[in-house]
Amino acid sequence: MLEKTEFEACSALLSSQLPPIPSKRYFTIGEVADLCGVRSHVLRYWEQEFSQLSPQKRRGNRRYYQHHEVVLIRKIRSLLYEEGFTISGARNRLEEARGDLRLREELQAVLQILSK
Repeated sequence: MLEKTEFEACSALLSSQLPPIPSKRYFTIGEVADLCGVRSHVLRYWEQEFSQLSPQKRRGNRRYYQHHEVVLIRKIRSLLYEEGFTISGARNRLEEARGDLRLREELQAVLQILSK
């Protein structure tokens, strides 16, 4: 009988059980993998599939993720692993959420104009 590795046990965690995101400016791919409960190669694959996910690359093509990208990765993980979306379904859901945010911003701008 095979025992679960520490990583497999971590990836079985729900989003609510993931560790808090520290207040840092940049995170390495290994740190993001630990914070989000996915492996590094999965993060690299998701970069190809989700256009919103584009970490900065520096010396030697090392990836550096910002806080908003870590939050996005957690959302992608939740959509795929907890809510059961496919990659294309998760991509569409993120696009819808982005469109809703734009619409909300436009409506707030109209409200400000009308209140003057």
